[in-house]
Amino acid sequence: MGLFSSDIKTLDDLFVHTLQDIYYAENQIKKALPDMIEKATNRELTAAFKAHLEETEKQIGRLEQAFQLLGKEPKGTTCPAIDGIIKEADETAGEIEDKAVLDAAIVANAQAVEHYEITRYGTLIAWANMLGRSDCASVLQQNLDEEKATDSKLNSMALKRVNRKAA
Repeated sequence: MGLFSSDIKTLDDLFVHTLQDIYYAENQIKKALPDMIEKATNRELTAAFKAHLEETEKQIGRLEQAFQLLGKEPKGTTCPAIDGIIKEADETAGEIEDKAVLDAAIVANAQAVEHYEITRYGTLIAWANMLGRSDCASVLQQNLDEEKATDSKLNSMALKRVNRKAA
């Protein structure tokens, strides 16, 4: 299971570790979004990323609330998955000169981030409910709902405008 497996003995431990993982991920996404905003040339896409930056800050606050509900100090644990997704997005964006194609790549990369977040939040909610922590589950559900809505908006934007312009 990797470097952290010796610290994980119970589902509670795994829940907290995964909460730390998504906390780290959300903070990395918060750092990466301004660069995505700067690189995007489609105004609708830029506006969506600006809105998602504000939403991400609220999501971080909700994660801090979940930690508090557990009596834990909010802290992140390095997440190689989100680091890899962000690194790949940066590398891809640096290789594309055509602005319309760049926007299509940015949307695809943003959706990869959203899909990662959706899987994490879905798992955390299931575990929270299993552990009798409906208080945490309801806080995390708000984040999951927002991530799904963002993914849907990005998908619609890509299919209706961004990908067509890139083609």
